[in-house]
Parts: sequence; C-alpha cells; structure tokens
Amino acid sequence: MTGARVLVLGANGFIGNRTVEMLHASSQYEVRPVVRRASAAALPRRFDLDVRVADGGDRAALTAAFQGCDAVVVALAGDPATIVGVIDPIHQAAREAEVCRLIYLSSASVHGQAPAPGTDERSPLSDRQPLAYNNAKVAAERRLEQLGRSGGPEIVVLRPGIVFGPRSQWIGGWANEVLSGGAYLVEEAKGLCNAVYVDDVVRAIVLAMTAIDAPGRAYLLGQRKQVAWRDLYAPVCEALGVRIENLPNCPASAAQPESAARANSLRRFIRRAVPKSVRMRIQAAVRQGGPEKPFVSIERAQLHTAQYVPPWTRARDELGYEPAMSFDEGLRHSIEWLAFAGYPVQRR
Repeated sequence: MTGARVLVLGANGFIGNRTVEMLHASSQYEVRPVVRRASAAALPRRFDLDVRVADGGDRAALTAAFQGCDAVVVALAGDPATIVGVIDPIHQAAREAEVCRLIYLSSASVHGQAPAPGTDERSPLSDRQPLAYNNAKVAAERRLEQLGRSGGPEIVVLRPGIVFGPRSQWIGGWANEVLSGGAYLVEEAKGLCNAVYVDDVVRAIVLAMTAIDAPGRAYLLGQRKQVAWRDLYAPVCEALGVRIENLPNCPASAAQPESAARANSLRRFIRRAVPKSVRMRIQAAVRQGGPEKPFVSIERAQLHTAQYVPPWTRARDELGYEPAMSFDEGLRHSIEWLAFAGYPVQRR
C-alpha cells in the first residue's frame, strides 16, 4: 500500500500521534490526521499535513474526512460509552467513503489484566469483567465483527498489551505517581508485564494495512523479552532518584472496586504538571515510605500479579510482525523523554 492515503483517527493521542510521525517520516504514505477538537490540531499540524477535525460519533464529519482514503486507523481513546458509541458512525462513514481497510486499535485487555494460561486470539471473550474498559473493548470488537458481515471496509483488529514509550501513561503517569507520592506496588510488582514498545505497534499497523490473511481477524502484539512490572517501574524510579523498595507494597487482597469516574479523575490528575518544588518535597516523603494506605485498584492488583502473557504468534505468522525495539532500548528512550519533558531526571 505504498503511496496510499492513510487516515489516523485520534491523531493527537499517544499511539495516534506516533503513527502519524512514523508514517509521515517514511515518505511512503500520504497521512491525514483527524482530531476531535480544533484545539488538538496543533500536534499533527507541525508536519504541515491535511489535518481534519471530526468527532468520533459524527458520521457526516467522518465521512467527509474519510473521502479518498485507502485505510483508516482507529486509535481513539475515551470512556467506555465512547469506545462503544463510535463504532457504528466510524464503520458507516468508512463504508460510505469506500475505504478499503479499517485497522482498529483494541487492547489485550479484552482477555483481562491477568489472562489464564493458554489464552490467545481464539479464546472466548467475556463482557462481564470487573473493569468497564475491558467490557467496552469487547463490545466494540463484537460490534465491528457484526458490522463487517454486512459489507464495507475490510476490518483488522490489533490487541497490543502495555504500550510504553515517550508520552505513554505507563511512563509519564507512573513518574507522576512517584513524584506525587501516590505510587504503590501490589505483591512487589513481580507479575508479568505484557509490554510492547509504541513503535512496534505502529509497525504492526503498517503490516495490517496490506496483509492478505488479516481481514476479519484479531492479532495480539507483544515483545520478545519476558519482563515483570518491576522491570518497567524500577528504571523510572531510579531516574527520579527514588528507590522502588521504598514504595508502599500492598497485598492483592486489598484491591477495591474502582468506578470509572474515579479512574478518569485519577488519570486527569496524574497528567497535570506538578511544579518542581512540590515534586522534590513529595519525593522526600516517598523516600520515607510514602502513603500508608494507598487505594489499591483491581486493575493494578491483577496486572501486578499476572502470571501469563498471551503470545503474538498469529501476528508473526500472518502479518510478518517482529518486534524491532528491545525492551531495554525502549526504556532508555522513555527515560530520555522524561528528561526532555521536564521531569527531574538525575543525570549520570
């Protein structure tokens, strides 16, 4: 599909923005970024691209934006209602605009944060999981499958795991938690982390645009090295001058139900910039042990105790997917970004 026009929906988000960057840098594609609001257009417009503004639920605006595009990459974020609610308008718009292929960024979370051994793309999905996000992604995938049977664009679903890298919530969000005194571990965070570097996710997107066997299928994405959550967290802590051993460690049995409103409030909080002077004072408190009783979420308890990572064998065999970024190199890039973004990274 070299020379094709590829539209990226959610172009100002973490994965969407990186997709725009890499496709544009390759000079092999004509990239059309789409953002939800005009105020979000500054990021993709730095490349002087044909940026469009369209809400994921506005079929008419989407149809206009999709015109002339060969492939659409859906990298939208949102609450559970949004995740499910945008599926019909996006599919209808792609069908009306005669888009050839639609790449939907789902998540390995459709299998749960702690999947059972043997889980892969053939495993049945449940929409009765304790996390609303997981259930919404399951519902979105099921609706896409249903719509796909009635015609329209070829649909390929990608299920990346914990996507990390510069601008990732798993890096910046964790750094904010560490600096604000809200960071904690569950069972020492020794559970397996289904990590995948963002650039490898974009490479999978490119492969999914042309793979012959891909339409109508879902693909798990991951990396070669098996790592624990501590392996992801510890280097970030060290870069910020905090020993991971000094963070609160909680039993999995302390996990409590977590409402979507509380989860969204937390995400908004950790994304806000914390003044350096405040960071340093809180950082000192963290070294002394931090909060005594952190709120232990079900999501984190399951992630930190996971004992199995689903394989990405199908993506390898059918898409030709092979992770190019090593875990250690990806972490190095991530920490370099923290320094660039103004976090108090300690230089060695």
